[in-house]
Amino acid sequence: MSNKFISDVLLEVADAIESGNFGKKIKVGLTTLGSEHGSENLINGAILANKGDFEIVLIGKGAEGFTSYETETEDEMYKVMEQLLDSKEIDACVTMHYNFPIGVSTVGRVVTPGRGREMYLATTTGTSATDRVEAMVRNAIYGIATAKSCGIAKPTVGILNLDGARQVEKVLLSLKENGYDFDFAESMRADGGSVMRGNDLLIGVPDVMVTDTLTGNLLMKVFSSFNTGGDFEAQGFGYGPGIGENYDRRVLILSRASGTPVVANALKYAFDIAKGEVNVVAREEYKKAISCGLDKQFAELKSKKAPKEAVEEVVAPPKEVVTEGIAGVDILDLEDAVKALWKDGIYAESGMGCTGPIVMIAPDKLDAAMECLKKNDFIK
Repeated sequence: MSNKFISDVLLEVADAIESGNFGKKIKVGLTTLGSEHGSENLINGAILANKGDFEIVLIGKGAEGFTSYETETEDEMYKVMEQLLDSKEIDACVTMHYNFPIGVSTVGRVVTPGRGREMYLATTTGTSATDRVEAMVRNAIYGIATAKSCGIAKPTVGILNLDGARQVEKVLLSLKENGYDFDFAESMRADGGSVMRGNDLLIGVPDVMVTDTLTGNLLMKVFSSFNTGGDFEAQGFGYGPGIGENYDRRVLILSRASGTPVVANALKYAFDIAKGEVNVVAREEYKKAISCGLDKQFAELKSKKAPKEAVEEVVAPPKEVVTEGIAGVDILDLEDAVKALWKDGIYAESGMGCTGPIVMIAPDKLDAAMECLKKNDFIK
């Protein structure tokens, strides 16, 4: 037995005693080519994160003190990254660009300016599904799984007030009623509810903020660089790991504009999701959601969008003065909701309130209108 082997074993034991981690040391890769701020920006992030809790492996341009796999081109760098991930030589990898398959998208992690709270943005890159509402429901599950893998036992969920938010809320409410165990966050605004507004974003009301991916991507850029002019992302943990129902590569995304502090945080984020086995948690969350009717909900969404053989012509009842508003109808369903009321003989108009779309009706028709909208599944 060589002296070097004994020395290495003793060093590993010393590290384990110091960190309290007696298992296999987690290795996180970092690709170091392609940043708008140069390779040194990325390597400095690795140096900043290199506290001994996990091992950092550099791919692309190497540096002293790190295990390095040097490559000349980005294409070669990504091939090496995938080989190291698939061979389990590294447990996760942080990179600046990666093409995920449909069904996989990334969960970002930000620090909100209002209270300094960490919040998960589900999602920020990739495409969870080609249908908007289905994608956002899947994003909610991805966000829950990611937060759980990072140590939040029961993350709260809020839905950003976007097109499709109310439909997403209905699907998630149905899953919850059927036994899928999660909690909605409550908006800090006076009227509350699980549909979140800009104030809730700034404060970080939910643990997981559900949004469409393009909006999530924009929010990541704003949260990470609002005080730097936009060309240097200085805050947060990056755009996060790609999550899917059956996706096992732990690849986390940075922007090419991400600065050293974000690189360091992204490496720590990678350690968290590797240690928490986010892919295993995501698979378990999906199984739970499916057992609570997820597939049925998606099938119903598709059937509602299927083309009808003939469109029924609905004539509006006699016009009335409409001063009462009913909130909670999704913008995508607004015109259909109005026509459903017309069909029941209730005059209605579509409108937009400060919290989103509303159906306007006469005050004396409020109860009847609410009953009609509930009966036709436009509101809960």
